[in-house]
Amino acid sequence: MAITKETFRILIHEGQEEIRDVELYDRPFDFEENGRYVLVGVRQAGKSYMLYKRARQMITAGWQLEDMVYINFDDERLMGMTANEFDLILQSYQSVYSRTPVLFFDEIQNVEGWEHFARRLANKKYNVYITGSNAKMLSRDIQTVLGGRFLDALICPYTFAEYLESKGVLLEKEWQYGKQRAKVQQAFTDYIKWGGFPELLLFRNKRNWLNGLYEKILLGDIIQRNKVKNELALRLTLKRLAENVMQPISYNRIANLIRSTGTSIAVSSVSDYVRYAQEACMLFSLENYASKFVEKETVKKHYFVDNGLLSIFLFSGETALLENLCAIHLRKLYGDALCFYNKNVEVDFLVADEGYAVQASFSIYGDGMLDTFERETKALKQLDGFLSLRRMVIVTYDEEGTVSLDNGKQIEVIPAWKWLLE
Repeated sequence: MAITKETFRILIHEGQEEIRDVELYDRPFDFEENGRYVLVGVRQAGKSYMLYKRARQMITAGWQLEDMVYINFDDERLMGMTANEFDLILQSYQSVYSRTPVLFFDEIQNVEGWEHFARRLANKKYNVYITGSNAKMLSRDIQTVLGGRFLDALICPYTFAEYLESKGVLLEKEWQYGKQRAKVQQAFTDYIKWGGFPELLLFRNKRNWLNGLYEKILLGDIIQRNKVKNELALRLTLKRLAENVMQPISYNRIANLIRSTGTSIAVSSVSDYVRYAQEACMLFSLENYASKFVEKETVKKHYFVDNGLLSIFLFSGETALLENLCAIHLRKLYGDALCFYNKNVEVDFLVADEGYAVQASFSIYGDGMLDTFERETKALKQLDGFLSLRRMVIVTYDEEGTVSLDNGKQIEVIPAWKWLLE
């Protein structure tokens, strides 16, 4: 069925009703008053809610609901839409309203060539807010086409602080010494396993919901978008990445692991599949600070953007989930400055410019933990000898303390649920 003005008139009306009726948890995000935005992140991270939030902010500031045009390009009624049909949106709106709309476009990457339309709208001084689930939208090529007319931001699932607030836990001063400490710890047991996708909080069967989301990302954002022909090899690649989430691993190693199952795959295909998952905002990768250039590109640590997506692959993965959560948190704080260190000494995370090193270890104290304690502390001590660190932390599941070094420095041992709320 052809896309017509009537199609968009219906969608515009439905979008206005959605803006009016949606229930919002007010996530912290400061929109520039005169800014146009491209918001990018994995599916279900909360990008649509950011659009709703901005629309409601503008209505509170004096705009009318009728000024708003919200279109979700995931809508099956827009399947097969081309860039030439973007103008129908404006024509449809102008046939009903004699005013200039504010435009909210959700998952716009589904229409190839969207960036040229977005730039034209910006040139005509429209207020435009765009979301997408493809990291390419933040690439240099896209930003060049947009010509600096849009601000961009990466939208992630809930942080632990946001997760607590969404569950009604508003932290008081000195919360860690009162009754709220137990509530925080209890919430953390769910958060570390199931992650922070906002909509997931509404479902009891969390694994089933996460499986459904994973399939949608896999089929829609990776296989269909990139015309992947060997679906089994792609699935095995992601499975092997999940099973090795704490280890630096080469594309060649992943290919060999997959071949051991009897599935044929080229190393170049593994590289492509990892890139597709990164572009779908499902994975992110860290380089080895101590590696030569070639190894930086081919031997990396790969993490999932949310613990829920990782947990569906694991049977008993408490340590992997803890490290993945640390990676998510540090990446949000430090972006591309985050790496790991692996040369004669292994340290999970390093922000070299900050002199900040972090080890993730489920437990380092107690019976049978002496080897773990010595391994984790020795690695940080050795790295401090190389780089003169300003802060060293071991993040645990629920242990706390300090380790004094001979040079007068200390290693902080901090429970993850406390460290995430610093």
